[in-house]
Amino acid sequence: MTKTWNQAAFTAELGKIRVHADEKYLAARSHDYFWYSPILNDQLKDLRGELLVMPQTVEEVKHVASLVARHRVPLTLRGGGTGNYGQCVPLEGGVIMDLTRLSEVIEITPGHARVQAGARISRLDDAARETGQELLMYPSTRQMATIGGFLAGGSGGIGSLRHGMLRDPGNISYVKVVTVEPEPQVIELHGDEIQKVQHAYGTNGIVVEIGLALTKATDWIHTAALFDGYDRALDFAIDVQQDGLDCYLLSAVERRFAPYYRKFGDYFPADRDAIFAMVAPEEMDRFRADVEAKGGRVSFAMTKTEIQEAGLQPAYECGWNHTTLQALKMDKGWTYLQVAYPRPFDPELVMRQMQRHGEDLFWHHEMARMDGEIQIFALPLVRYRGKDAMYDLIAELEEKDGCTIFDPHVVTIEDGGMKEIDDSQIAFKKLADPYGLMNPGKTRGWTADMARGEDPNTEN
Repeated sequence: MTKTWNQAAFTAELGKIRVHADEKYLAARSHDYFWYSPILNDQLKDLRGELLVMPQTVEEVKHVASLVARHRVPLTLRGGGTGNYGQCVPLEGGVIMDLTRLSEVIEITPGHARVQAGARISRLDDAARETGQELLMYPSTRQMATIGGFLAGGSGGIGSLRHGMLRDPGNISYVKVVTVEPEPQVIELHGDEIQKVQHAYGTNGIVVEIGLALTKATDWIHTAALFDGYDRALDFAIDVQQDGLDCYLLSAVERRFAPYYRKFGDYFPADRDAIFAMVAPEEMDRFRADVEAKGGRVSFAMTKTEIQEAGLQPAYECGWNHTTLQALKMDKGWTYLQVAYPRPFDPELVMRQMQRHGEDLFWHHEMARMDGEIQIFALPLVRYRGKDAMYDLIAELEEKDGCTIFDPHVVTIEDGGMKEIDDSQIAFKKLADPYGLMNPGKTRGWTADMARGEDPNTEN
């Protein structure tokens, strides 16, 4: 993996496939939002790929995959580059394959979409809405993220309150994967087999096509409710979930975030804690009544079109990791964590955490479902005090509070979330990436001795 490769010969063999070796292109396409983490920023900021290729068809993807295998050069995939963990940063140089031109929405039928992996999620969701349907979920980076990137690096987001997590059965129907070998194959995965490549960071095959479920479109009302007390906001969020209020998003954001939500002004003042939500229109009367019953008030309620006309952000950009982005635009001293709370959720635990950590942590909580049950996540802002302090905090939240931390300050799949090696993903990597060329360094489950031996027909 460390030997030199003949970049000129590789480029010549690409034929008409678009290619860039310009430093400006390479710098831009070698990075994602890893800079949310000062720890990752120190590790990754100077890393670059050596060549950028932009295939437009599956046949061109296969041609690049063949060249990568024959030249034994590292390959890193990227979509919109909106991940936060350095998933698309090439740790060992080599080729970056930008899949954003593989962007066809192939077919939309009742309850289902077929789409190429490089399609922007916003474009796919808009196309579904033209048929009266919508996606089950998407990240807060809906505008820029690709559906393939979401599959490879995401786990849930806006819509997970209603439809669970991305990996839940039925959300993804199939994926097509191109293998990285001298004669690439296309493998189609269905059902539980999809987990072999889901959240695998593009380490074990090139996902080129995805089938995913759709649901009936709703003209969601983007709204905010204000409460005098974060505990009241959390109590409200739990109660309306348990009562089955039809929401696509429900995010509790404490008042100290208000200065970072500058566009909202009095809609989110600094003396009130907020619930940002996307509520079904027929549920708005009930939503208002429940807010008032908890001593709160609705500060605005608008359709997406009205939100845009008012110059405000949609509600889906007011929760999940967009909160981190908004804070970092004004104060680079923040970073963040990803926290899953034990079930059943206890708002009093949050209040103890807020008291314990004071100005070092600002809190917001995301309502979702996992395994059919309510699951509460938090992505708190953390005042960065150094790596040792960060891991002391992680240990405290896990050992003292019983929370699970999905570490956003590491580059490997296992350390960031799973906490263990997924043997099925490694087994599939042996099939789809037999030389171990894809996104090297991103999974601890792959070791150099697993790579297939030299092929006598290999061209170097």
